[in-house]
Amino acid sequence: MDEVIKLIILVMLPVESFVHFIEKNNLFGPQHRVLAAVSGGMDSVLLAHLLKAANYNFGIAHCNFQLRGEESDTDQAFVKGFAEQLDVPVHTINFDTTDFAANEKISIQMAARTLRYQWFKQISQEAGYDVIALAHHQNDAIETILLNLTRGTGIAGLHGILPKNGDLTRPLLFLKRSDIAAIIENNQLPYREDSSNASVKYARNKIRLEVIPKLKELNPALEDTFEQNLEHFRGLEELLKQTLAELRKKILVAKNNSFYLSIDAVKELNPQSLLLYGLLHDFGFNRSTVADIIGALGKHSGRIFESEAFSLLLDRDSLILSPKAGTKAIAISILGNDEQVQFANTLLNIKRPGELSIVKNNPFSVSIDENLLEYPLTLRNWQQGDYFYPLGMKTRKKLSDFFIGLKIPLVEKVKIPILVNGNGDIIWIAGYRPDNRYKISAKTKKVTIFELVSI
Repeated sequence: MDEVIKLIILVMLPVESFVHFIEKNNLFGPQHRVLAAVSGGMDSVLLAHLLKAANYNFGIAHCNFQLRGEESDTDQAFVKGFAEQLDVPVHTINFDTTDFAANEKISIQMAARTLRYQWFKQISQEAGYDVIALAHHQNDAIETILLNLTRGTGIAGLHGILPKNGDLTRPLLFLKRSDIAAIIENNQLPYREDSSNASVKYARNKIRLEVIPKLKELNPALEDTFEQNLEHFRGLEELLKQTLAELRKKILVAKNNSFYLSIDAVKELNPQSLLLYGLLHDFGFNRSTVADIIGALGKHSGRIFESEAFSLLLDRDSLILSPKAGTKAIAISILGNDEQVQFANTLLNIKRPGELSIVKNNPFSVSIDENLLEYPLTLRNWQQGDYFYPLGMKTRKKLSDFFIGLKIPLVEKVKIPILVNGNGDIIWIAGYRPDNRYKISAKTKKVTIFELVSI
């Protein structure tokens, strides 16, 4: 009898549409391990059921933020039982969210979001998951756009929630909230209701419970309309990105560790504010400062504008962008028994498999001949005069020339981690190229694997 019930549920789930959306957006494949974020609510419960019905290899992650007392603990127990029912691995954690928010001086919602995503990344690395699946749906995308509009946003804030962003995937974006509710009800799938969802003290809830119903009075097909809008906004965003990429090549000139932007070229930009902000945003300048720069053109030669990491000098003929002194990350020493070190907003994992294990087709991971390493190693930013022997080459190349050849902007160049051997040799330009002298050869007996992960 149980098997018959399972078969009926399987038939009633939108498995084909689910798999089609995943394949269309290249979210993940049968060969990948998926970490599904499951709160216990109907959205994430349906996500897990669909992953199971479609035969994906997945595990479940659940966060207990300890914000709703016994209710939070009951949610956690439900998810553990749910994972056991599906016969999949489950990972859970308890956070003191209130304490974290107070220490970081951020809102409870922001604290929960930060803790959640940091832990998802950690579990993925530790347990060997390839991607993280989140249960956002079409209505979440609408709420995000409306939130961004009320707070102020550029075109990037209008594209809504993307199906894929790095290792974060959202396989339910093809469904509306009403679709999910109907599927849950028709299949009689148990789930947990978060009581905080009914509170309008949170901005997103206020939009969902009060604003969107009013908008649907004007347009009952609001979700369909927004889906079309999202397609248009994403197209416009892509067009703007292409335009800015062409402008950077054309008018942003790298020279002497700085960038020069002709004032005459800036005056010809149309629309000027939008395009200049697009050019300077990568250097940390906000819209207000860009407006001040435009207002000072031709009037205040010698004036300096600053972002967190860059200074912009208004010269007679050019805007000159230069990195501030002291903005580079501190160099980190790596000892022979270290397994992980943090560098700026990245983690470097160090693995010693004790055998030949060659990493391929992953620019953020590299296999190095272990016998050639001289500890302590150093992880740092690039320095003037740095050089290395790029993999496949027998002649040395300055890092500055290497970066120019790849057209890497200065703002990105100063962030790239450089792995340096104890003898001063550069071993690896993390994310780009290892040094030819440290590659795996026929003489290699053991390897050390270095893997860079964003946090």
